[in-house]
Amino acid sequence: MKKVISLFLMFAMLFSLCSFATAEEAPAYDGSEVTITFYNTMGSNLTAVLDNYIVEFNKLYPNIHVEYTSVGSYDDVREQVSTEITVGTQPSLAYCYPDHVALYNLAKAVQTLDAYIGSTAEITRADGTTEIMGLTDEQKADFIEGYYNEGLQFGDGKMYTLPMSKSTEVLYYNKTFFDEHNLTVPTTWDELEEVCKQIVEIDPMSIPLGYDSEANWFITMTEQLQTPYTSATEPHFLFNTEENREFIKQFREWYQEGYLTTQKLYGAYTSGLFTSTSEIKSYMSIGSSAGATYQRPAKLDDGSYPFEVGIATIPQANPEHRRVISQGPSLCIFKKSNPQEVNAAWLFAKFLTTNVDFQAEFSMASGYVPVLKSVAENPAYAEFLASADGGDFVSALSARVCLEQQDAYYTSPAFNGSSTARDEVAALLPACLTIPDGVDVDAEIQKLFEKAIEACNYSL
Repeated sequence: MKKVISLFLMFAMLFSLCSFATAEEAPAYDGSEVTITFYNTMGSNLTAVLDNYIVEFNKLYPNIHVEYTSVGSYDDVREQVSTEITVGTQPSLAYCYPDHVALYNLAKAVQTLDAYIGSTAEITRADGTTEIMGLTDEQKADFIEGYYNEGLQFGDGKMYTLPMSKSTEVLYYNKTFFDEHNLTVPTTWDELEEVCKQIVEIDPMSIPLGYDSEANWFITMTEQLQTPYTSATEPHFLFNTEENREFIKQFREWYQEGYLTTQKLYGAYTSGLFTSTSEIKSYMSIGSSAGATYQRPAKLDDGSYPFEVGIATIPQANPEHRRVISQGPSLCIFKKSNPQEVNAAWLFAKFLTTNVDFQAEFSMASGYVPVLKSVAENPAYAEFLASADGGDFVSALSARVCLEQQDAYYTSPAFNGSSTARDEVAALLPACLTIPDGVDVDAEIQKLFEKAIEACNYSL
């Protein structure tokens, strides 16, 4: 990856000086024949949905030919696009995460979307109907705000992405166990500590909580506590603060009490601990909403489940300032020498992100949640949500919780180095948790924070 980035940076300045289509020219598709390429990470179940809707898109725009490639993982998409940018062969649009876009922006390769979103140019489709090139007020208002605003997290106030499909974190809990022992599902971290104490008293062999993503935990705490993490403008790395060191110190105490583990400390996804039928197990798990089926135990011989899964919003530091991370792919569009290719890519991205039926069907097939509020009213999706339970339809239960907390989603600033910050805090948290007794804990935490900041700065 370092070699790819080095080559990328070598060509970035040259690439940025080239002439490309710009959104400021009041974009409008003129109906000409054009082929667009789309890089994604979809498996066969999702490409089957995509294929059906490409057919629907081509009924409206028969001269726009869509070719897509399922590249592999999100990192694979980033590496391939970064390499292709150096020779000007990047796709028309691609799945992306914010740090990917920040990397591509070093070469000024990503098309800003503000003029596209605001374009009132009228387009006549093949069926004789018309639409404006941009987004209507209703379409913009239909996006879940936290997902839509991810496209604005690059420090210059411009829009770079549209949300495609999203996931977040949720709290999975053993509802059967909680009901049996009259335990209350925690809504705050203080309540979580108390529940962990109660669980250990009931089952001393247990590790009450497993948390899959150390990075998400650290970053989410800074959002909930409204303490610094990073900034899209310099200085970028701000997380070495007394408040942040304090919550880490508290989590270390919980770890020393045996209340929790994380993916790195456990050595695997903590869903395995949550679904375990062995003597050592957890009764709560914080993980991706898209992974709900992995948080469900295997069926017994009689076809029943060992326990019912409950799902709730993750605990909060301040119920009046709820924050839950927004993750999952967005779409970015790349600059091209042919402005009609860029225009066509915009129309396709707009179609995928604002088409309620596609968003509903894609979400049910993927386990991710739709990015539009109105999908909840789609008959098929409404039926899907109505089926929600802690067994066969646990994915629907997860989706329902995600939609109920849509006002709490946040995204972090994106810049060259933001992915390094994420990696460093992911390593920082378990390192702090495992500081042994008998040393100056405050001094050791301070050293680890300083080392993480140093590594972040060095990466630039």
